[in-house]
Amino acid sequence: MTRAEGVVPFYRLEFDPAALSGIEECLRSGWLTTGPKTKEFEARFAAALGVSPSGCVALNSCTAALHLALEAIGVRRGDAVIVPTMTFAATAEVVRYFDAVPIFADCEPDTLNVSIESLGRIARDFVEGRAVPGLGTGPRGVLRAIVPVHYGGQPCDLAGVTRVATEHGAAVVEDAAHAFPAGWIASDGSRRLIGSGTSRVTCFSFYANKTITTGEGGMAVAAEPELSDRIRVMSLHGMSRNAWNRYSEAGSWDYDLIAPGFKYNLTDVAAAIGLAQLARAEELRLARERITALYDEAFAGIDELETLPSRTGVLHAHHLYVLKLNLAALSIDRDRFLSELKERGILCSVHWRPLHMHRYYTETYGYRPEDFPVAAALWPRLISLPLFPSMSDAERERVVGAVRDVCARHRRPLAVSAGAPVPTR
Repeated sequence: MTRAEGVVPFYRLEFDPAALSGIEECLRSGWLTTGPKTKEFEARFAAALGVSPSGCVALNSCTAALHLALEAIGVRRGDAVIVPTMTFAATAEVVRYFDAVPIFADCEPDTLNVSIESLGRIARDFVEGRAVPGLGTGPRGVLRAIVPVHYGGQPCDLAGVTRVATEHGAAVVEDAAHAFPAGWIASDGSRRLIGSGTSRVTCFSFYANKTITTGEGGMAVAAEPELSDRIRVMSLHGMSRNAWNRYSEAGSWDYDLIAPGFKYNLTDVAAAIGLAQLARAEELRLARERITALYDEAFAGIDELETLPSRTGVLHAHHLYVLKLNLAALSIDRDRFLSELKERGILCSVHWRPLHMHRYYTETYGYRPEDFPVAAALWPRLISLPLFPSMSDAERERVVGAVRDVCARHRRPLAVSAGAPVPTR
C-alpha cells in the first residue's frame, strides 16, 4: 500500500541514492559477499560508538549476534540466562539454541524496560535455590548471563542490571535491537552510547524497519578481543581467521576448522546500504524525536490514552511510539481499537505479547500470566503507532486524528467508567 492510496504504513523506508551508488559499486567490483564494504561498515560503526573496529563484527541479524555472543561467553546446556518477558522472540530463543534455560523477569510499568526489582529477586531466588517461575525448585545450572533489552530505543537501567549481574557472577549481553544511536547524556552534555564498552557484548539490529537498516543485518560489539575473535570465527563455519582473506591477493586458499560454526556473515551489498544509513543515523533519530514530541503533545490530556515517559539523562533512539490504552475509559478493547484504526487507513502493531504468555513457554515451562503481573496487565493495553523519519506532517496528523476519533466514539460515560470492568471484546 502506498501513500497515494490513503494508507499510513507502520513503517516506510526512505529511498537513499547513496545506498544505491554503494550497491552499484559492489556489483561493479564483483565482490558481493563479506569483503571491503563490510569491513568499512564495521570500522565506521565502531567510530560512531567510539570503540575499536576490531570489536565490531557485522552479521546477518541481531539474532545471530545474540546467539554468537552467548556462545562466546560460554553458555552451555543447562545454564540459565535471565531475559525480560517483555521482548521479542529472539532474546529468549537463542538461549534455547544451547538447551539452556531462559528465565524471565517482569517490566517497569512506565517505560516497559526490565524491572531491576524483579530482575534482582529472580536472580537471588535462582542462585539461592528458591522457587522461580518456570523452574520451581528443581535442579539448576549456573546463572551464566543477563540479557537486558532497551525497549523502543530508551536505555534501560543498565547500571542496575550490571549490579545484579556482578553480584551473581553473570555476564551482561545487551539486546540493543532498538537502540542505535541511544545512550546517556551527562550533565556537561557529553554522550555515552549503548555499545561503547558498557557490557561484554552488545547486539544491534539492522532489520528493515530498525533505526538504521541493511535490509537484514546486525552487529555484535564486544568489549574484549577474545570475544570478538570468537564471534568472528563462529560467524563463518568456525573457520580460522585466515579464511576471511582467502580470495584476496594477500590471502591463501588454505584454512582450518576450529569449531562447528554457523553461516552468519553480512554481505557487502547489505553493508553498502548500512554505510549510507549510518551516515544519517543522527539525522534519522532527530526526525523520529520530532514526531514523538508532536505525538506526545497531541495525546496529552486524553483520558483514554497514556504515553510512555522518557527518563531524564537518556538519549532515546525513538524506534517505537507506544501508547497504553486506558481500557476502563473505553467501551472497546485493544484489538477493536486497532481494527478501527486500520479501517481509517492507519496501520499499527503491538510490542509485545510477553514471552511467558506464548504457547511454547507456557507448555514447556508452565508459566502463568500472573507470574509477571505488570507485563501481563500491560500487554492488552499496548499499541504501536506509525513512526518513521520520512513521515509527513499530513500523515502524522491523520494518525492523531484517527486515534482521537476512535477514543471519542468509544469513550465510556464518566459515571460508568469510574467503576467499569475492563472490556474483553
